[in-house]
Amino acid sequence: MRHISIAISLFLLCLFNFNVASGEKPWTHGPLRVSENQRFLCHADSTPFFWLGDTGWLLPERLDRDEAAYYLKRSAEDGFNVVQIQVINAVPAFNAYGALSHPHGWDLSYVDSIPGYGYWDHLDYIIDQAEKEGIYIGMVAIWGGLVKAGLMNESQAETYGRFLAQRYGDRPNIIWIIGGDIEGDVKPEVWERLASTIRSNDPQHLMTFHPRGRTTSARWFNDRPWLDFNMFQSGHRRYGQRNGDKNYPIPDGTEEDSWMYVDSATNKRPLKPVLDGEPSYEDIPHGLHSPDEPRWTDKDVRRYAYWSVFAGSCGHTYGHNSIMQFVRPGIEGAYFADGDSKPWWRALDDPGRKQMKHLKDLMIKFPYYERVADSLIVRNNGQRYDRLLATRGSDYLLVYNHTGRPMTLDLTRISGKEKSLWWFDPVSGETHYIGTQPDGILTLNSPAPAGSDFVLIALDSGRFDGL
Repeated sequence: MRHISIAISLFLLCLFNFNVASGEKPWTHGPLRVSENQRFLCHADSTPFFWLGDTGWLLPERLDRDEAAYYLKRSAEDGFNVVQIQVINAVPAFNAYGALSHPHGWDLSYVDSIPGYGYWDHLDYIIDQAEKEGIYIGMVAIWGGLVKAGLMNESQAETYGRFLAQRYGDRPNIIWIIGGDIEGDVKPEVWERLASTIRSNDPQHLMTFHPRGRTTSARWFNDRPWLDFNMFQSGHRRYGQRNGDKNYPIPDGTEEDSWMYVDSATNKRPLKPVLDGEPSYEDIPHGLHSPDEPRWTDKDVRRYAYWSVFAGSCGHTYGHNSIMQFVRPGIEGAYFADGDSKPWWRALDDPGRKQMKHLKDLMIKFPYYERVADSLIVRNNGQRYDRLLATRGSDYLLVYNHTGRPMTLDLTRISGKEKSLWWFDPVSGETHYIGTQPDGILTLNSPAPAGSDFVLIALDSGRFDGL
């Protein structure tokens, strides 16, 4: 009976939460690797790893020790298991203590001989604190604009890659991220040298590439042996906000369709896991560059997350305008982040950030590795915000509905003569029972409050006792 499987899944979820609370760290299950079916991330003992990332780009540069420890503790409490950072945001970079990253240029062999608390000592501390909290650090080695500007060449990339891998290769909580908001065909020789050097010195940790907005790493690097999984940046523009760009990498009017990047990546061979490493950030203006534009809200960031994951992503990264750059009174932020009205520590309580953990909890409730995206579940799908995204296993299905519109679903896509129906609230994480339904085509009005987004859950009643 499948209720045994769901009971086991729920037990593992409870055990996972207990282990986090009791101090067991995720890497006690072994290093991260790609699952056997090439679609997910997992540990060496096959324990699923659902990537739930927060964007902390300027963590090494802006926060002191106490602040970094507080931020990482709060991130763990809110369910995040990855924090993406910029290792350096300039050449040289300076941190909160005034220490610089490159005291002797690209010759980094002297950094530990300089008296005092250095730049790399502080990064060591941040990674140690993340390890205590059970968090992986996604290490964007150098931001793409710096490479584009010629501030690191191939030879320097080899020196830097060796330094990073030798310094951090034995840490359990490292994920390497090449690139940094840049197209893969800009200085590709530098990215190849950096990636291959890190990989040759540290073959244990996973590696990906963070691309420019509206692109995916699969476009340039899918066949590279150093690329373990793909990452895309769905970006910050709303529908129709092309802004006069030439050589647009996506069809006009599809700017918010984060699901399409999953489709394009999973159509590549070899098949590799994929996730959105930079969606629209909470409280950032549409399109980034005008204070007069509306700002992305918690409902928007939920849509980006559920669309991407239900399309087949192996996880998701969240971002917040104030947190990613750690603004505070006296520090003027980019993209009209106001450190006086909303410093980063207040933004930790914004609703979208608090709601992301519900997605992770939902996905690990069900048999994990069999899950696939299935567009055939939805009849007469809508466009833009009315589009429904569906995912399923053999005997369960989930459908995300952003607008709460009526929907028609084919329940025969999963097993069972009778289906039990539930709806899941992505705001609260609560699940509500609807009733049972014979197998067949279901037309359903929203069970959630008017205008609310929700997830419909259908289970084979003969295999599941409930949720």
